[in-house]
Amino acid sequence: MPEEALKNIALLIDADNASAAGIDPVLTVLAELGQVNVRRAYGNWQKQALSKWDKITHRFGLQPVQQFDLTKGKNATDMAMTIDAIDLLYGGKVDGFGIMSSDSDFTPLVTRLRQDGLLVYGFGSAKAPEAFKTACTRFIDVDQLIRTQAQDEAPKASESSPIDPELIELLGAAWKAASRDEEGYAKLQEVGQIAGNRSSFDVRNHGFKRLSDLMKAASDNFKLERRDNQLYVKRVR
Repeated sequence: MPEEALKNIALLIDADNASAAGIDPVLTVLAELGQVNVRRAYGNWQKQALSKWDKITHRFGLQPVQQFDLTKGKNATDMAMTIDAIDLLYGGKVDGFGIMSSDSDFTPLVTRLRQDGLLVYGFGSAKAPEAFKTACTRFIDVDQLIRTQAQDEAPKASESSPIDPELIELLGAAWKAASRDEEGYAKLQEVGQIAGNRSSFDVRNHGFKRLSDLMKAASDNFKLERRDNQLYVKRVR
């Protein structure tokens, strides 16, 4: 049987509204979806503010796309990114997108891309508008992603921190909606999928690398059990 072709992923970066320090962990996350063959960073490269991006374009294979500030207070970057994304969509050769920005102006674009069945991962700050976050298949806090990657033992460091009650309720609702056996256990993978469908939930926003690590940290509320190399979870409180 021939191997399944790797998905073709496009990463479009709003360099004016994204941190250059996040590029490495962002590419690592997108590798879960496929090969990031399209890597474009948009902005006015004459600006000193983009110097950090300018220094890493060759290192990470980024194509810098120049956008001059034609009118004060107006950003041509958003429009250029949107046009390119739609061109890629109709070209039919891209299976998913990464949008690196915290700008709510990209919300309609993300919604349009998802209507065609494409996965869209958003990467920005925790203060990004909620509309943009929820429009994405996943929205990941880049600052938290950087911190998590920098820690050798991120799950252990996070276990001492209290788990957000809203997160507990989201996971509890996902567990309740999942198929459960007579003992109340549901497949952890299914719980994660349901939680992801209900919001832009991603464990990396909470300082964990895996959902199982988060569940272990929330042991007062959930119990994990391994069966035949597969994890199951039950809510206990």
